[in-house]
Amino acid sequence: MDFLSLIQRAKREGCSDVHITVGTHIVFRKFGELEMIEPKPTIDEAEELIWGPLTDEQYEYIKSGKDLDFAMMLPDHTRLRANIYHQRNNLAASYRLLQDEIPGFDELLVPPAVRKLVNEPRGLVLITGPTGSGKTTTLASMIDCINKNQRKHIITIEDPIEYLYPYSKCMIHQREVGKDVDNFSDALRSSLREDPDVILVGEMRDYETIKAAITAAETGHLVLSTLHTSSAAQTIERIIDAYPPHGQAQARTQLANVLRGVATQVLIPRSDRQGMIMATEVLINNEAIANQIRDNKTHQIQSSIQGGASLGMHTMNADLKRLVFEGKISYENALTFSPNPKEFDSLR
Repeated sequence: MDFLSLIQRAKREGCSDVHITVGTHIVFRKFGELEMIEPKPTIDEAEELIWGPLTDEQYEYIKSGKDLDFAMMLPDHTRLRANIYHQRNNLAASYRLLQDEIPGFDELLVPPAVRKLVNEPRGLVLITGPTGSGKTTTLASMIDCINKNQRKHIITIEDPIEYLYPYSKCMIHQREVGKDVDNFSDALRSSLREDPDVILVGEMRDYETIKAAITAAETGHLVLSTLHTSSAAQTIERIIDAYPPHGQAQARTQLANVLRGVATQVLIPRSDRQGMIMATEVLINNEAIANQIRDNKTHQIQSSIQGGASLGMHTMNADLKRLVFEGKISYENALTFSPNPKEFDSLR
């Protein structure tokens, strides 16, 4: 089996990821579960599957002992996010299959309050969750919505570029870290001189990037980004903790002023075994939450979310309960994905 045939098979079977490890079986991730593929390739076959699609430059980079993270498009126009790495003195590769078209809000079941955030003229909007929870796809749907309905200049800073945005009503420039720019923070600072209305930052992964993103939001831009956090309150804490101790008080004030909303999401297997469904926690910044951020009372944010239903807010446990009640996910899976299983169990 060649590489293209392998990926086409994974697409037909509805898989999200393909793993190739020299010396063992190929593994598909389907609806969140790993599935070992028979027959096991030989060492030579596995190496050829990994080396085959690469350019000479990529080949030499990996041969030098480094890991490589990049996006690629196959001859059938399938786009992949790829990571090739070394383990136990052998090669391994992980491929994330990207959708051919950017899914819309309805397809992803994005909550109404989150959809409205794309209309904010300025501020910071965060999509958070664990790896593989669909954060990049949700951000892509938000950019696609702006592109189709507003006349804006959008700059994206990504590592790597996953979705390609054609011009519609917006002018869109996509910059890839490592190719077009050296790093997120430098690209963010540079973008402020490029007349943007909307800036997408693939991930706020360090202090410099977080600081630059908040500055961009302060100076009148709508900034969309992601964090690997499991709740809205944890997201606030992660941002503040990135600052040095002497700068955290000012950071809380800045964040309270620029934050517009946080959506935390997870993907859960559907009860009908027909794929995955998204569960969310939604925070929409209001005066009460802004004061809690300023006063370092993030432990009170969960209560504010519970009391903010009129603004479209809800906790993760409340959304999990809804999905169980509607028969879309099992109670057991809801309990597994709950950030507070004891509290969730009390909601039965």
